[in-house]
Parts: sequence; structure tokens; C-alpha cells
Amino acid sequence: MMCLLSSLYLFAALASAQYLVESSSFGQDGRVSPNRFAIPGWHVSGEGQVPNLLSDKLVLTPPHPGNVRGAAWSESQVTQANWIAELEFRASGPDRGSGNLQIWYTKDGRGSIGTSSLYTVGSFDGMVLTIDQYGGRGGTIRGFMNDGSIDFNNHYSVDSLAFGHCDYAYRNLGRPSKLQIRQEAEIFEVLIDDKLCFSSDKIRLPAGYYFGLTAASAETPDSFEVYKFLLYTSPSITREEPQKNQPPSSQQPQDVHASSSQSSESQFENLQNRLQTITHAIDRLDVQLSKLVGDLDRRHREVSRGLMTKETIDHIAAHTDKLDRIERTVNSFQGQITNLQGAVKDSHRSMTEGLPKHMSHIITTKGPRMSLLIFIFVIIQVMLFGVYAVYKRRSKQGPKKYL
Repeated sequence: MMCLLSSLYLFAALASAQYLVESSSFGQDGRVSPNRFAIPGWHVSGEGQVPNLLSDKLVLTPPHPGNVRGAAWSESQVTQANWIAELEFRASGPDRGSGNLQIWYTKDGRGSIGTSSLYTVGSFDGMVLTIDQYGGRGGTIRGFMNDGSIDFNNHYSVDSLAFGHCDYAYRNLGRPSKLQIRQEAEIFEVLIDDKLCFSSDKIRLPAGYYFGLTAASAETPDSFEVYKFLLYTSPSITREEPQKNQPPSSQQPQDVHASSSQSSESQFENLQNRLQTITHAIDRLDVQLSKLVGDLDRRHREVSRGLMTKETIDHIAAHTDKLDRIERTVNSFQGQITNLQGAVKDSHRSMTEGLPKHMSHIITTKGPRMSLLIFIFVIIQVMLFGVYAVYKRRSKQGPKKYL
């Protein structure tokens, strides 16, 4: 179901904007500049530096130095009322880097804006989207309108003039981001990476304005690189592009009945009215499909969260029980280890304190008595004294020898 709705949504989008305005586009074939000197149909300028024009990208502000500006303005007016503008860009820089990128749709184009940013531009007639780190939220996309009566440079609070915004962390993604601006018959939308940023059914931008890009970097700069800018228009409006840009029709031409009494002009007017009616119907279908896809996505997320909670309750409970059992086992082992440690300490204490006493007791009780030792010593001394006395007496009684 989702795939079918996505296909219908894509078909409706392609049906309502399937013609590429090549005079206001670049990068559609992967090449920004055929010669690295200029972009056909665009005017590139800078302040403090010259934007670096490569074959596959336009570097509006370089990684170094900071406090520079870059701009690129289309030299062709948008003559159609319904259009889709698509920008692929990338921003990179150090952790504390800063800067901003603007997408302009204004009446006077570069003549009144040049390389200005949202905070340095004066009065202008048109619309601007700015991408910066306003509010310290990591990145925001905001939209501003002006009819030429407001001087943004001298306004006390330019940020309060935004008519729409969304948060988008655009820095250091390692890939290009795709910003899309859709001006349809009944709605104005801004999408980022194919997700709705903000929309309004009260904005209708007039034809005859110019698209432009400006970027500015801070002292610690962010580098803004542009890979492509594409402008698509509705098939219901007479185009200024050559017929070679229109894809060939797969239908066979219908035969004209000879009985038809209408003139060529009336037939063309009738055909144009029918195409206009079909385009409006497709636009309404596009809006309804967008709302339906959003509702289905929201319902799908809610159901997914519900299923995930229902399915994982038992699983989480089982794991919790296992963890409780493991904790109880560990606690029991800790108690046994504590008891064993106490027993070892008691054994050590008893050995260190009781062993000397026990040995002393054994020596005193089981060893020979001191009186016996003294008696034996006295007997030995008496015997020695007796032997000596006998010896002396015999030596006195023996014959004496004289020389």
C-alpha cells in the first residue's frame, strides 16, 4: 500500500512538474560548468574571494579564509506560475564554524541583493530561504517574505519575520543535502531530503522573478558547496524552452474529425483549458496524497511502536527474571565468600595467638623437671669430687722418688 501511494505521489509530482528549465538550471548532468570559467545562464560573484568553480560543484565560500561571501544569480526570469526548484548543497567546517546559505526568489535579482545575506540585505521584493545555526539548535531552515516595504538590515528583529521554519542539522553530513521548493496552485512547500519542512496554502509567489544563491562565512568559516540547481515547470503553462526538452509522447496522434466546426484557435484554447483543469486536479491529488502519506506514516509508526511494546514485554520480563536470579546467586556466593574469609581470619588468629601458649604448656608439662636436673648435677659434682679425693690420697701414700 505504501509503495503504491509513493508511486502515485511520485507520478503526481512528475505530472505537475516534469519540464526542466535549462536556462535556469545547472548540474543536471553532473557537471556544473563545462569549462570551469562560467555557468551558462548564471552570474557568479564574490566579496573577499572569487567562488571556486569546479566541474561538479560551485564552492561559494571556501574552508579558508573566513569572512567572505559568494553568490550565483540566474539571468533568466521564471515565467511560469507553478514550478519546483531543487538545490543540492553541502556544508562542512570545524566544530565552532559558522555561516549561512540563502536561496532567493526576488523581483530585481542580483541588482538589489548581490552577495548580501539575510542580515545584511536591505529591502527586496520576493522570498528568501536561509539555512544557518539560528538559536543554537544545530541548524535551521527558515522562510522570509518581503514586498519591498521592510528594510531587513535596519529591522530590530529580523528573525521574528519568518513565516515558516524547521530544524535540520546540515553541517558535516558527508553527503549533499537536497532542498526542494514547490510552488503549486494551492500550496507552497519546502522539503529537505524528501521530508516536509514547512508549508503554507496562503503563499502565492508571482512569476517574472529571479532565483539566486548567496552564502557568507564567519571568522571560523563554514564551506558551502552547491552541486546542482534544477528548475522544473508545470506542463499546463506555455514554456519558453525549446520543444527538444519536452519528452516524446508515447501516445499516437488522434485523427481530427472532418465534421468539427471549431477553428484552430478555439481548439487550442479548449485544449489548454482542459490541460489546466487536469493540472489543477493533479495538484489537488498531490496535496491529498501528501496528507494521506503523512497520516499513513504516522499511523504506521504508532502501530509499530505498539507492536514492538507488546512483543517485547515478555522478552524483557524474562530477561529481568534471569538478571534477578543471577543477582541472587551472586549475592549468595558473596555471603559464602564472606563466611569463608571470616573462618580463615579466625583460624589465623587462633594459630598466631594460641600456638605459643600451647607450646609453652607442652614444654612445662611434658618436659623434664628442674629439680631432677639439679639433683643429677649435684650427684655428678659429688662423684667428681670423690674421684678427685681418692686420687689425691693415693698420690700421697705412694713411694716418693728422689733424684
